[in-house]
Amino acid sequence: MHTGKTLFAQLMDFLPWTTFGRIVERYGGDRYVKSLRCAEHFRVMAFAQLTYRESLRDIEACLSAQASKLYHMGFRAPIRRTTLSDANEARDWRIYADFAQVLIRQARKLYASETLGVELSETVYALDSTTIDLCLSVFPWARFRSAKAAVKLHTLLDLRGAIPSFIHISDGKWHDVHMLDLLLPEAGAIYIMDRGYLDFERLYVLHRAGAFFVTRSKANLDARRIYSALTDRSTGIICDHTIALNGFYSRQHYPDHLRRIRFKDSETGKTLLFLTNQFDFPAATICALYKERWQVEIFFKWIKQHLRIKRFFGTSENAVKSQIWIAVSAYVLVALVKKRLQQQASLHTLLQILSVTLFEKTPIQQAFSCIACQFDSTANVNQLNLFEF
Repeated sequence: MHTGKTLFAQLMDFLPWTTFGRIVERYGGDRYVKSLRCAEHFRVMAFAQLTYRESLRDIEACLSAQASKLYHMGFRAPIRRTTLSDANEARDWRIYADFAQVLIRQARKLYASETLGVELSETVYALDSTTIDLCLSVFPWARFRSAKAAVKLHTLLDLRGAIPSFIHISDGKWHDVHMLDLLLPEAGAIYIMDRGYLDFERLYVLHRAGAFFVTRSKANLDARRIYSALTDRSTGIICDHTIALNGFYSRQHYPDHLRRIRFKDSETGKTLLFLTNQFDFPAATICALYKERWQVEIFFKWIKQHLRIKRFFGTSENAVKSQIWIAVSAYVLVALVKKRLQQQASLHTLLQILSVTLFEKTPIQQAFSCIACQFDSTANVNQLNLFEF
């Protein structure tokens, strides 16, 4: 029998704790703290994410049942819900935000060679947001509508590996288009966005930076045709035009030419109108690129189903943001472990394994290799996998 570290401790060993310590020192996170320092707070909240805990009382009861193993899991004292509640209110959420960005940079390097649905060498990003509904009486600081509260999770997803490259948490009223003001455009990269990000002044900033974008065009866009390229209508490409904007303000905000492609989806029968500043790719490639945007929708659906970002352990803005950032860190951590251990199982399968084995003293490679095979062999082959990479 293996008498070494628990699976939870082995998982935490994959984290760069030296870097975490520097981030904590930068924000003075452990200043005047006598119990549950930032590192322990992160471990507790990550444990809650990985084991699907529902409340502070649930966390306390679960850890108290394994009191003899807590020290070896990185906890110096028993975890009390009042102490954890105070930590959620007091520990600066920016500590966990910065640490999540460190993990994201590591994961993006590991997944840089992943295949994309389109054969391209360029970096491709999908930009979108999802709304997390809250109760207005409990979260009055997050007022969204007259009787509703919410926060928005804005995400720039690297489509190679489905790793979030940039995340911003805002209140529910914040319009999606303002996210473009926070981006640092990457020359040569392709940004895929829906119609909510159609702002010519902001898109021209991307264009001037040498980046490319693919978005949906409005049907009533005031523009004139400059040139028409030949198209094969059997592929669904109805027209491929080079256009110039006619509107007084839009022409000032975006003085260069744009490319507009009309595409009819044979599966749904819908006609889609795409707008891009990429003139070199075939029209079919532009349409295929926009289709890859579905990955960010699945990312949002996945984290809402498998991580705790819909039920919160605290009611303050700091507590909510801390929990979301630690949830993102837990997601990226499992993605890192999957890649470093060369596991073929899906993230969902790995999370299922971890949720019931974190207290076991089994080598992590053995836990994954044995149990993952059982999960995969008994899976229903006719059931769609929500998130497989």
